[in-house]
Amino acid sequence: MTAQPPTPVTLTGRHIRLEPLGRHHLPDLWAGVGPDPEVWRWIPSLPPATEEELGAILDARLAEVAAGSAVKFAVIDLPSGRAVGVTGYYDVRAVDEVVEIGGTWYARSVWRTPVNTEAKLLLLSHAFDDLGMGRVYWKTDALNERSRNAILRLGAQYEGVHRREKRRDTGVWRDTAYFSMLADEWPTARIRLVERLSRGAEPSVRPRS
Repeated sequence: MTAQPPTPVTLTGRHIRLEPLGRHHLPDLWAGVGPDPEVWRWIPSLPPATEEELGAILDARLAEVAAGSAVKFAVIDLPSGRAVGVTGYYDVRAVDEVVEIGGTWYARSVWRTPVNTEAKLLLLSHAFDDLGMGRVYWKTDALNERSRNAILRLGAQYEGVHRREKRRDTGVWRDTAYFSMLADEWPTARIRLVERLSRGAEPSVRPRS
């Protein structure tokens, strides 16, 4: 049975909500992220100097959604109701049961909090349990140790490095590290993620159109 491609939905956990990304999230994202060099250090785009430049970056992501090449989410912090980051699905190949999780960045204020762990739990649950994917993968700059370690903590397997894989806006070429998780590895990874988040209490995952 072929997997189903992802569509814009809202996924809600205990700490965050993932909702379809829109231009209306720009003020929150600019207030939380702005031109912070640490947030943009490993992102191919140059750091935005103004809210309008961040808006142009969002417009590029929304164009990917409109073209059908991605499904993008704003990461909403439930206590504050504010957007604190962006994540999404890319490279959807339903016939091969493959999808990439990527395009992720967060305000530094939510680093080392449950936000990223729960975002990945929601995305993985939706990909494997709802859409029927057989393989989810991630890629990151091979030099980005923080991102590589975060992906490994999810339970993903390191696959190797594609050399000279992407040109940054600065013109510098990057090597890209690849990681993946298969459907038969997901149940064990899910248990570990849930335990990390809530000491055994599973967050609810409620998709809605």
